[in-house]
Amino acid sequence: MSSHRPAPPSPTTDPDRYAPSAVAVQPRDMANASNNRKSTSPLSTLAVNVARLPDGPINALCGASAGVASGIVTCPLDVIKTRLQAQGSFRPRKYAGPTRAVYKGLTGTARVIWVEDGLRGLYRGLGPMLLGYIPTWAVYMSTYEATKDFLNPQMENKWLARTLASVAAGGCSTLVTNPIWVVKTRLMSQVSARASEEHRPPWHYKSTFDAFRKMYAKEGIASFYSGLTPALLGLTHVAIQFPLYEYLKMKFTGLEMGQADAKASDIHWFGIAAATVLSKICATSATYPHEVLRTRLQTQQRSLPSQSHDNISFQGGQHGIGHQTRPPGTSSSDGMINMPRYRGILKTCTVILQEEGWRAFYNGMGTNMVRAVPAAVTTMMTFEGLKLVHQKFKNEGKRIQEDDL
Repeated sequence: MSSHRPAPPSPTTDPDRYAPSAVAVQPRDMANASNNRKSTSPLSTLAVNVARLPDGPINALCGASAGVASGIVTCPLDVIKTRLQAQGSFRPRKYAGPTRAVYKGLTGTARVIWVEDGLRGLYRGLGPMLLGYIPTWAVYMSTYEATKDFLNPQMENKWLARTLASVAAGGCSTLVTNPIWVVKTRLMSQVSARASEEHRPPWHYKSTFDAFRKMYAKEGIASFYSGLTPALLGLTHVAIQFPLYEYLKMKFTGLEMGQADAKASDIHWFGIAAATVLSKICATSATYPHEVLRTRLQTQQRSLPSQSHDNISFQGGQHGIGHQTRPPGTSSSDGMINMPRYRGILKTCTVILQEEGWRAFYNGMGTNMVRAVPAAVTTMMTFEGLKLVHQKFKNEGKRIQEDDL
């Protein structure tokens, strides 16, 4: 008799012989039960719902959140920049006194605002800024991503596709939100009642709603689209910034805007910050004068003579043959319609150049850099961070859906 009889099969290696329902099926059932319990948790439910959402609303939400965060962080710097850009636009055309600058640089302007208005002055216009950032970045980010996804398969030149997507997104967001930015600029350029007359604008608004109401009643619907042309010229800014940002981010991280590394648990913060800073500095340096033109046109009063109590229109404006000047606050002696100081891009450039010189086109540029770079970094990091969170939820939701099948 042979002593090498085969050993009996092990229960762990022969599931068909030894209680298959107890050994083999039970673990699978337990796993399914575990998955079912997991899929009913709040986070799992949220992940499943996020996975079902289209990318458009997600991009809009991430963009709006990024804009709000940026607005809160940089509002004081935006107020200072606006005061510097608007300085000189309220001076009476017949003013014979010495020309003096009330706002001088970042710290000097901040000191004047703090003395005259306190902390509230540094956050003047925050309401319309936040009100504007929500639709601006929501429209921009969703339109940019959708346009880029549409153009990429049809164009071999990715740089051109990104540029066209930037222009399309910028145009849509500008047309939708220009009225909000006009009100924001008006409020930010509004100075204290203690300021000298030559630096005081011809209006006073108590709140964002009050500004909308008074502008519509006294100046008409056209006032909300003041500065639209230079604002559209500002599309050159995003046409430089966002394609350059995507190019630099690809170089630094290997990912496009809004993309996250599925294998990484963290986001490439340094690469995003470096790409944002470099692209923002290049775009701002190349296109800054259009911001001064936009601010001058937005802060110019457009009161219609028929709606003014004594036919006053355009503080410091022009009237009559040869455009003889007159001090503000007086009506035209010959009954002629009082013409605005700034009319169109070329006329505005000519007036600023003649009255203040070429340096006026770069008023507040240093402050704008100090404001724009942190604003851009806050915006892009918030957007990229939220997109990473969305991607993680989306991946988890897809995994749960696959396990439940």
